[in-house]
Amino acid sequence: MQTVESPNAVDVPGEGKPRRNVIVGDRALIGPPKGINSLHESLLHGAKLSNDGPFLGRRVVTNGVAGPYVWETYGQVLKRIEALGSGLAKLGTNERDRVGLFSVNRPEWVIGEHACFKYNYVTVPLYDTLGDEAIEYIIGQTEMRIILATADKAEKLFKMRERVPTVKVVILMDHLIEEAEVNRLREVAGEGIQVLTFSETEDLGRDGGLEPAGTAGLDDIFTICYTSGTTGLPKGVVLTHFNMLSEVEGAHELGRHNKLFTVTKDEVYISYLPLAHVMERTLQALFTSRGASIGFYQGDTLKLLDDVAELKPTLFVSVPRLFNRIYDKVLGGVKAKGGVAAYLFNKAYKQKLQNLERNVNYHWLWDRLVFGAVRSKLGGRVKHMLTGSAPIAPDVVDFLRVCFSADVYEGYGQTENAAGLSLTFRYDCQSGHVGVPFPCCEVKLLDLPEMNYTSTDKPYPRGEICVRGNQVFREYYRLPEKTAETLDADGWCRTGDVGMWDERGRLKIIDRAKNIFKLAQGEYIAPERIENVYQKHELVAQAFVYGDSLQATLVGIIVPDEEELAKFAAGHNLGGKSYQELCAVEDVRQHILRQLGAFGKANGLKGFENVKNIRLESDAFTVENDLLTPSFKLKRQPVTAKYRTAIDEMYAELA
Repeated sequence: MQTVESPNAVDVPGEGKPRRNVIVGDRALIGPPKGINSLHESLLHGAKLSNDGPFLGRRVVTNGVAGPYVWETYGQVLKRIEALGSGLAKLGTNERDRVGLFSVNRPEWVIGEHACFKYNYVTVPLYDTLGDEAIEYIIGQTEMRIILATADKAEKLFKMRERVPTVKVVILMDHLIEEAEVNRLREVAGEGIQVLTFSETEDLGRDGGLEPAGTAGLDDIFTICYTSGTTGLPKGVVLTHFNMLSEVEGAHELGRHNKLFTVTKDEVYISYLPLAHVMERTLQALFTSRGASIGFYQGDTLKLLDDVAELKPTLFVSVPRLFNRIYDKVLGGVKAKGGVAAYLFNKAYKQKLQNLERNVNYHWLWDRLVFGAVRSKLGGRVKHMLTGSAPIAPDVVDFLRVCFSADVYEGYGQTENAAGLSLTFRYDCQSGHVGVPFPCCEVKLLDLPEMNYTSTDKPYPRGEICVRGNQVFREYYRLPEKTAETLDADGWCRTGDVGMWDERGRLKIIDRAKNIFKLAQGEYIAPERIENVYQKHELVAQAFVYGDSLQATLVGIIVPDEEELAKFAAGHNLGGKSYQELCAVEDVRQHILRQLGAFGKANGLKGFENVKNIRLESDAFTVENDLLTPSFKLKRQPVTAKYRTAIDEMYAELA
């Protein structure tokens, strides 16, 4: 068993008893390490362990060609953090002021963030996929006065300056930026916004620097991280230094018990997952606490594998979408080669798959003879791999263990719990689950009788996953009603995901409690909103949108409007066919699919929100056929079950 019941757990009607990580047992849940009260103090601890080793690395691009990684040491970076924090103070930033960060991953992002930690400013990431309306909302809600941004993001802000009147200072984060470009941006910004370069701000701080007015404590806010949301405006998740340090210490506790790799100053990590999301920031906090090295990608995901090959990381963290691409590329290459090479690969693969049943992921011969070329795609030094943000297919996890001979971990969590709620154990090579609660939290399953999930289900308890612990967020910023919907008076946070405890006390994700789900690349989807858009089109009477969390796209079942379909048919030499016959005509299906794509785009749907394949249905969804509720709402589970075969066929066609 990998989990145990929480001490003093009692039976409560409608829910299961809380469970926690077996390594915690009846001890107190893991919190921050002793003597460390902020993420800045955690960095100072890591700097000592590093012995002034390499901290932040980047590739300098000359004439379009990226060179080797160039590093700044912990000592050098700490001096820059001090200078920047002092410079921000001289620009009028006060303790607990909100400071925006708007760029792709780069050393300046980390320097800016840690300057905020040292001077007790509150970091607020911004990112493009939120959309202009959401960015304006965040800046307004947090009363953001100062923003660190790269030139491209700064220009975006300047164009909306009349709608973000609180912004007074923008600091350009670009590593190398020409004076002419800076002057141009100052003209675009106008008189109301002061524009400085990163180096100018650092110089300002070094010239008679200002000490922090106050030092961040455990209860101070580390960040307000806005979730992309599914409907309406995003919510600002308030996480404290206590939350983040508890999560980091929980990971170190797993390492002490050999349930996770032990982080040392010798680890090398490549940073490319968005720093605007809390998962990447949690990982960086973990590595900086032990003096590890962080190399940044060039900012172009198409060049990521080139950067990885140059950096040769020891740890590689990604999302299922990229791991799926590697899986498809490697197996496709083997199939294309054929002959002896394919025979050897398949023989080695099969034997290593059998070894996984004994929790062994290496082989003395095949790892050298067959899988060395695959490992070289990630630099050849990767010992540990971690996947998160969305579900991953078990066969892809097995592929990673076989081909890279690495420990592969699957994690599950949300922004509201500092990205980490559960993680698989080291040497557990069974796939299809997301491990057990972090040592800093406990989990219970809440009955969902309307979905036929209960904590008394046999053979295994099922229900909505609820988490309570030291990494759980404090509140949604200035949204008490929304906070109360997610976080109850006893500190339990409802995730909206449906889980199950398996025979070894591990957590499996089996459903979504609300009509919201994630696609494979991590985007949240609200199907009802998309359906409402499509149903405004004259050719659509009813729509059902479906997304598989192991897939990157949506598919749909469309009931066409009979009268409008007849009009279309008359104009396209199909007037002699019945409604049922028209729904089976391929040209009609393709026409409606194209119409939905254009209509969805015109009505504000993002690319991933538009369906990529459809089936036309001539039988309407009704109360009588049990596809609608008495109040005429779509019953998703019965509709999904009815069209399961069609859904599988649509995804197969897309593949």
